[in-house]
Amino acid sequence: MPAESVDHAKLRHHGDVDARPGMLDFAVNVQGSVPPDWLRNRLAARLDDLGRYPSAADELAARTAVAARHGRTTDEVLLLAGAAEGFAMLPRLTPRLAAVLHPSFTEPELALREADIPVTRVVLEPPYTLDPALVPTAADLVVLGNPTNPTSVLHPADTIRALRRPGRIIVVDEAFADAIPGEPQSLAATAGPDILVLRSLTKTWALAGLRCGYFLGAPRLLARLNHGRAHWPLGTLQLEAIIATAEPDAVAAAQQRAHTIAAERDSMIERLTAVGIHVHTPAAGPFLLLRVPDGELLRKHLADQGIAVRRADTFPGLGVDYVRVAVRGPAEVDRLVAGIRAAGARRRLVRAEVGIRR
Repeated sequence: MPAESVDHAKLRHHGDVDARPGMLDFAVNVQGSVPPDWLRNRLAARLDDLGRYPSAADELAARTAVAARHGRTTDEVLLLAGAAEGFAMLPRLTPRLAAVLHPSFTEPELALREADIPVTRVVLEPPYTLDPALVPTAADLVVLGNPTNPTSVLHPADTIRALRRPGRIIVVDEAFADAIPGEPQSLAATAGPDILVLRSLTKTWALAGLRCGYFLGAPRLLARLNHGRAHWPLGTLQLEAIIATAEPDAVAAAQQRAHTIAAERDSMIERLTAVGIHVHTPAAGPFLLLRVPDGELLRKHLADQGIAVRRADTFPGLGVDYVRVAVRGPAEVDRLVAGIRAAGARRRLVRAEVGIRR
């Protein structure tokens, strides 16, 4: 797609824009509104250290904790101020042609295009199954999500590995992988010269305001990404959060939460389907892609009722009749289902009134 025909404003859109303060938030995929108490206490205990620069010991401790969590070495870990920083680094790989698989998170494409890197979109059709043959042979950088936002599709690891070609780098956005029981199909433990895996702590640990994440990959690739960064790219609290959430007890807690999400997702699919909503399945992530007639109007009706859902027409390959909703618990889903029913009743009333006027 020619760069001049790409809407950068749509690529820049994120779910937080759809959720105003006080709304019931199905638009943002963060689990919970605050970090768990034990994590807040860990962070609070480091507040007295903020008068000093982040130490090399803390940085090494964070890389060591992440390396142990994924069975990697410390030089295969690059700490990030959120996954968004990782996407912003991609142009440093200087690809001749980047292929971005869609529908998917748009930040990587935006970062590449704003750096004047040639980008080709590989738009998958429903059921959004990955086919390596669709990726141009000339692409020396391939970016995809797993599970993919917003489709909630989980691609097989072997299919992702089939994308490998001499001279090609594959970047796998695994921001939601820890929300899946057992983290199946993850490449986080896969060492190799050509695969970069991006992880985020934002979603599971409600740390969107702290900005924490990391890249896993070959030291040679990480050095290219890290080149030119300022001193102290992460603060003391970010490093502490990374250390804390990589520890075995935290990983076990995340897995317990992943099982809860899976049960809530199954229930949510059943309930939404029962009110006539088309839910894309199979779904593996902590969010669902919905297709509804008059999707834009539904979003407006729900917003009028204080319920925020994520518009999905900003994802390449999707239109205005798609919305994305985060997986939530039964009480929240009660309100969403009631809101959908009320929105349907309003639409029928409007159509009836239009018919009378005619």
